[in-house]
Amino acid sequence: MSATKVRVTPRGRPGRGAFQQTRKRSKKNDSLSRAFGRSRVPLYIQLAGLLRRKIEDGAYAPGQRLPTLEGLEREFRVARVTVRLAVELLQKEGLVWSQQGKGTFVAREVPERRWLRLATDLDSLCRIIAVNVPKFVHVADPPAEPRLGPGEGRPAPAGYRYLRSVQYRDGEPFAVVSVHLDRAVYDRAPEDFRAHTALPILVREARGRIAAASNTVTIGGADPEVAEYLRVPLNAPTAQVRCVVTDRDGTAIYVAEMAYRGDCARLDIDLLAEKG
Repeated sequence: MSATKVRVTPRGRPGRGAFQQTRKRSKKNDSLSRAFGRSRVPLYIQLAGLLRRKIEDGAYAPGQRLPTLEGLEREFRVARVTVRLAVELLQKEGLVWSQQGKGTFVAREVPERRWLRLATDLDSLCRIIAVNVPKFVHVADPPAEPRLGPGEGRPAPAGYRYLRSVQYRDGEPFAVVSVHLDRAVYDRAPEDFRAHTALPILVREARGRIAAASNTVTIGGADPEVAEYLRVPLNAPTAQVRCVVTDRDGTAIYVAEMAYRGDCARLDIDLLAEKG
């Protein structure tokens, strides 16, 4: 009969596995603390962002009960008041709800935050932004002409009309848009351009003249003015979109600079789509 070896861990002394798990948790917590410290954004907003991402990614499923305030406090190594403020922020967004004596739960239906799909063709872009609700902003001394890079056309002979707006969805601002519009095109439908987003109207009025249209997307941070308009912290992530439309004569008839809230925008690209 063969003997069975039994490994005994002395009482009060953790085994090797427990020790390694403790070290992993310690490293994770140290890394998290350093990440929190690198940002000037209030700590509760950073924590709310982490919890929001867990909800969006499905780590916290719809209807699931969240860890207790004490549990979140231990997990993220933050003060109780920080956890409470973060949870209250998520409650205002409709992502979680609380019931006294039972805890905090993920909403049964989590709102789609990244609803804005950045289009990769002109017609799709027009369909997406046609329903936007712009609130136009007066600019005392607007730039007379847009900045044009190589291959972006030449300035319009008639000059430009400058339009700036903050665009809303369900009463919440999600984009700041600055447009230089060829004045010759603007004069065709000034009332429409002053009431609606410009690009769909431009396409309607000048479809036969359009020769090229391009979108450039970069990731940036909200400057003080954009942060104020979008109601986000300074340097909050934004999707910066530059759209240039030129006509058959090589004139830049539409140049737009758009700053979208980073938490509402997404870019989907079919890598196998046939080139037109």
